[in-house]
Amino acid sequence: MVVTGAAGFIGSAVTRALLRRGAEVVALVEPGAPSANLDGLDVERRDVDITVPAQLDGVFDGARFCFHLAAKFGFWPQDPRSFYAVNVEGSRHVVRAATDAGVTRTVYTSTVGTIGLWRTKEGQPSNEEDVANLSQLHGNYKQTKYVAEHEVLRLAAQGAPVVLVLPTMPHGPFDQRPTPSGKVVLDYLNGAMPGFVDTAMNVAHVDDLAEGHLLALEKGSQGRSYICGGENITMARLLQLLSEVTGLPPAERHFPAVFPLVAGHVSQFVEGTLLRREPRVPLEAAQMATTTMTFDDTRARSELGYHSRPAAVALFESAQWFVEHGYVTAARVAKINWNAPVES
Repeated sequence: MVVTGAAGFIGSAVTRALLRRGAEVVALVEPGAPSANLDGLDVERRDVDITVPAQLDGVFDGARFCFHLAAKFGFWPQDPRSFYAVNVEGSRHVVRAATDAGVTRTVYTSTVGTIGLWRTKEGQPSNEEDVANLSQLHGNYKQTKYVAEHEVLRLAAQGAPVVLVLPTMPHGPFDQRPTPSGKVVLDYLNGAMPGFVDTAMNVAHVDDLAEGHLLALEKGSQGRSYICGGENITMARLLQLLSEVTGLPPAERHFPAVFPLVAGHVSQFVEGTLLRREPRVPLEAAQMATTTMTFDDTRARSELGYHSRPAAVALFESAQWFVEHGYVTAARVAKINWNAPVES
């Protein structure tokens, strides 16, 4: 079993899920990338640059399956070409190398960011059938993942044994970076969230997303895409849930969507264009924060048997992990009164 991006947030969750099932895992890690999420795990670690096809030689020998989760993510790249090299070319290299080596199935991790959001304007969640709205593919990550998904589907049409998983917003333990979704929780915990924008998202526990990957391997159809998600909630509800599980006061101030968008444009121009440094308010992050992204994962539930826990559970375990690993100030930790939600 080969897992690319095995040290990442979702990648390490997939790796742990495989180990719980007794699988032997070859964990591919980008050379020089943080790999704390693999500490203590019984895996064969290999440092591999997937943008260099020769480095994949022999990696898949003897492997039956591959999970391709490696990807480049960021809001302000100094070299946008690196996104294409990793997300597009790297994905093509991995799927081709795995197929040539006789791997019987590759699970490719895409993103719900490649799905159209037309339906959300009418208050309905989007699904796998919604054609992408190119105007909403903000930034290099979404754009290259959109292209990469089509390259993977092209290979699937040519016979590569591939199934695609599209995760929604992950929360839970081992969010080392943290991810943008985790940063929402962390900012709340540290009292660094003065208010919020009226938007909505789909919140899923990272371990549920990992189980969705394994179900896609076992039950997914060739070349078919599956959204794996959790609970669609508003930002106001997300913050209310965080207040309920931590005992901290909720962020109640509501900002119009124009505020973060203006801040993003100004920060992008002054810091990004003029000063050539990463903006404190990346425009892509502001655009994402003001876009309603709710999704319907009925296909995964009906065809794969996918199941997810309530958003409160994911947020609770995310908050606990950040506190236990020193991400939250002592003054704020002292004010926390944990209230574990009921799982269902």
